[in-house]
Amino acid sequence: MRRLTSILLPLAGVLYPFVVYFGMDKVSPPMYALVLGAIWLVRAPALLRQPGGRWMVGAALAYCALLGFSGNEALLHWYPTLISALLLCAFGLSLKYGPPLVERIARVSEPELPPHAVRYTRKVTWVWVGFFIFNGVTSALLSLYASLSWWTLYNGLIAYFIMGALFGGEWLFRKRLRRMYEENGHEGA
Repeated sequence: MRRLTSILLPLAGVLYPFVVYFGMDKVSPPMYALVLGAIWLVRAPALLRQPGGRWMVGAALAYCALLGFSGNEALLHWYPTLISALLLCAFGLSLKYGPPLVERIARVSEPELPPHAVRYTRKVTWVWVGFFIFNGVTSALLSLYASLSWWTLYNGLIAYFIMGALFGGEWLFRKRLRRMYEENGHEGA
């Protein structure tokens, strides 16, 4: 059950633009708010134990309440922007209050990170901060000025393609960097 709830929120995020695109004429904004709010509430116990989890859950539930009570269809387009803003805050604040989010993730599989790897994870966290700024601004501009189809294309496909390219590129770069360190007699990267 725990694994299912950990998949539910990201899956809802991936499917959200398509659900909005195909369901906007059929489903009312309060119904979207109810479903999104329920998903966030199911995921809340795990998120509340994470750094920044309270304000993430609070902001998402406030968005759901605003969407539900206003019934404003235009607010449906702002959910991806909200998620980018929340992730930007999580990654950005981790740089200030540490350890950086990417370092926390890396330590799950490699608890004893060497100093050069810690510096590297900080740089990768900055890359993700840049991505979330770009993604949030792009999503906001599309919410304001683009058609529903362009908004859906970017938020449902292009943004995930960019994230995949970042993950893949970083993974390849890290493998290369690790190989260089090992060849020079250092451990890990």
